[in-house]
Amino acid sequence: MTLARISKGSLVDTALESLRSAIEGGQWRVGDRLPVEAELSQALGVSRNTVREAVRVLVHVGMLETRQGDGTYVRATRDAGETMRRIERARLQDQLEVRQMLESEAAGLAASRRTPEELQAMSDALDRRAQAGDDIPARIEHDNDFHHAVVQASHNSALIELYGYFAQAITRTIERTEMDAELPEPTQAAHELLLAAIRRQAPEQAAHQAKALLQPCLDALQSKD
Repeated sequence: MTLARISKGSLVDTALESLRSAIEGGQWRVGDRLPVEAELSQALGVSRNTVREAVRVLVHVGMLETRQGDGTYVRATRDAGETMRRIERARLQDQLEVRQMLESEAAGLAASRRTPEELQAMSDALDRRAQAGDDIPARIEHDNDFHHAVVQASHNSALIELYGYFAQAITRTIERTEMDAELPEPTQAAHELLLAAIRRQAPEQAAHQAKALLQPCLDALQSKD
């Protein structure tokens, strides 16, 4: 067993990171039982209480599972919360590319599946976005509402959950494109074209318009590299 020994900083946090890295790195696979506390304590160079706290956190986030009287087993090789934190630390260009993929797919599905009520929700959000004018926080809020309404209209539960989970990073990309003078802001007209394609129930055109919304911003970021 190879684990990074701990010397400084918060012992529980560092033990947690060491165990998480070992699991993500494949030292233990899903279904494997972890060594007992005493072995982990010796390998990490910390107390058994510290190991116990770190394991408790990983159980809470779903990476580990404790079976009474049997031991602790690997349940998943990824900490979903940590994954989202890494996404938020990713480059804006990377975040926008993922957002573009999710929203273009959602738009295509929404064009085929949207209900009249969902179409109205998109239209209302877009009207409020236009009415917000120079009130950037309000415009961001209504922009967010519009895109979430499009995703909801996809009627794809997995996509809805994934987009909802990614929502915080999505909001940050909207803030950056709205507030950074060097990045082209997706225009109201471009949003209206997307809504029109969904209204006409034209999936390919809707997907194209959703992708086109963010392309100028991506092009500007790529030109800076």
